Amino acid sequence: MVKVQVKWQGKKFDVDVDLTQPGEVFKMQLYSLTNVAPERQRILVKGGQLKDNTVMSTLGLKENSVLMMMGTVGELPKAPVEQTKFVEDMTDNEVAQALAIPAGLTNLGNTCYMNATLQCLKAVPELKQALDAYEGAAPETSAADNSKRSLVLSLRSLFTQLNESGEGVPPMVFLHVLRQLFPKFAEQDRQSGGFRQQDAEECWNELLTTLDLALQPSDGAAPSVVERYMSGQMQTTWSTAEAPSEPPTVHHERFRKLDCHIDKSVNYLSQGVAKGLEQKIEKHSESLGRNAEYTAVSRVARLPEYLTVAYNRFFWKASESVEAKIVKSVKFPLDLDVSEFCTPELQRKMRPVKQHVRDLEDRRAAERKAAAKRPRIDGSNDDAQASTSASSEQQTEEAAAPFVLDPELKADVGCNPSGLYELVGLVTHIGRTANSGHYIGWVRKEKGVGGKEPEGKGVPETRHWWYKFDDDDVSMVTDEEILRLCGGGDWHTAYVTLYRAKKLD
Repeated sequence: MVKVQVKWQGKKFDVDVDLTQPGEVFKMQLYSLTNVAPERQRILVKGGQLKDNTVMSTLGLKENSVLMMMGTVGELPKAPVEQTKFVEDMTDNEVAQALAIPAGLTNLGNTCYMNATLQCLKAVPELKQALDAYEGAAPETSAADNSKRSLVLSLRSLFTQLNESGEGVPPMVFLHVLRQLFPKFAEQDRQSGGFRQQDAEECWNELLTTLDLALQPSDGAAPSVVERYMSGQMQTTWSTAEAPSEPPTVHHERFRKLDCHIDKSVNYLSQGVAKGLEQKIEKHSESLGRNAEYTAVSRVARLPEYLTVAYNRFFWKASESVEAKIVKSVKFPLDLDVSEFCTPELQRKMRPVKQHVRDLEDRRAAERKAAAKRPRIDGSNDDAQASTSASSEQQTEEAAAPFVLDPELKADVGCNPSGLYELVGLVTHIGRTANSGHYIGWVRKEKGVGGKEPEGKGVPETRHWWYKFDDDDVSMVTDEEILRLCGGGDWHTAYVTLYRAKKLD
C-alpha cells in the first residue's frame, strides 16, 4: 500500500493505493472522492494515461508521488439511437441480454459467500432504485463516509453490469472496497496464502448495516430504504414470577432478521423462530434487591415488506476449534404466515387484510383449476389464451370481497399489512464448517416474467421457476428442488431465506 497525492482542478487528494489492484479500482477510489466517473477520468502516469487493466505495481509509484487527473463531473454525451438489430447480427452478450438471461458472478477465490448474498439482495427492486438515486455525501467528508460511499457506488455499478451482461461478471472493484471496509473478509490462509472462506450471513448483515447508514437521506426526514422495506420493530416484555407485583418492562427496537434456533425439537421454521422469541435470563430486580430469573417475550410490532430469516446452524466446537454445522433438517415453506409472532394489536389490524389475500388466492386457484380443465380451442393462438387468462384474473380481483386497511398500516410505506409472505430468495451452504464448503444463491422467477422458461415434453409442473446462482454458473430449477434445501445431510442447506410480502391485488 502506497499513499499518493492526486491533483484535480486545484485540489489535492491523499489516496491509499493498493499496488496489487488494477487501475479500474484506483479510478473507483477517485470517483468516490471527486464525483468524476471512471470513464471520464484521464490520469497522467509515466508513459501516458492510466488504463483500467494496468496493474498499479507496474507504475513505479513511491510514497507521496503526485499524479495529475483531468476530467469533469457530469453526464456523458448521449449515444445516438441504435438501429434495430437482428439476432444473427448480435453478439452472445446481446442475445443473452435480449432474452433476459441473468448473469452470474465470477468466484475470485472463496468469494461464493459474497456472490450468493449479492444475488439475493439484487432481488429487492426497492434497493436497486435507492442505489440508482444515490448522490452521496460531499467528497470532503470523513474517511469512513468515503468508504461507505465507495461501497454504494461500486455496488450500484456491479448491479448495472449484471443487468447488462450475459456472461459472468468479475466483482473485482466491489470485493476490493468490501475488504477495505471490512478487513475480516480479507483474511488469508497461512498455509495456502489464498483468501479464506467467510460467513455469508455475516456478509449479509454487514452490507445491510452499511447500506442503512449510507442510503439515509441527508436531512434525516425519511428512513433509509433498508429501514423502510427490510426492517421491522420488535416489542420485548420482561417480567419475573418471583416478584408478581413488579410491573413488566417493555422495550422496542428495530430488527432486520428473525433467527431460527435449531435443536433436537425443531423440525420446522416456525418452531425455530418461536424458540428465539422467548428466553429466560437472570438479572437484577430493583423491587427484590437481588438477582431474579426474568422471562423475556418478544413479539413483532411492525413487519417489513422483505423479511430475512437466518438459521442458527453453526456453533463453536471446542474439541476441534471450528464453527461446526448443525445439518438437521428444518423445513421451510414457500408461503409463510408470521402473524402468530406479532403483538395482539398488530394481529387485529392485519386480520381483515390477511383474509382478503387468502380469499383472493383461493379464487385464483379455482380459476386456474377450471381453466386447466377447459379444452383448448383448435386454431386459437397464445395471444387469445393470454387475453382470456388476463380477463379471468381481472374478474377474480373484482370479485374479491372489499376490506378496510387500517389507517396506520396504510400510511406505513414499506410494511407488510397482512403478515403473509412468499419466498423469493435463499442463500444455501454445503459443507461441515462455517469457514469451508460452498455457498449458492437461489432467486425466484415469476412465470411469464423476464427470460424464457423450460418448455416441451418432460418439463415438470411448478408454481415458479428459480434461478440457481452457483457463482457464474446459472441454471433454472423448480419449487420441488427448492424445498429439498431444508438440510438433513451433506447437501445444500438453507442458511438465509428472504421472504416478500404478498400483494394485496
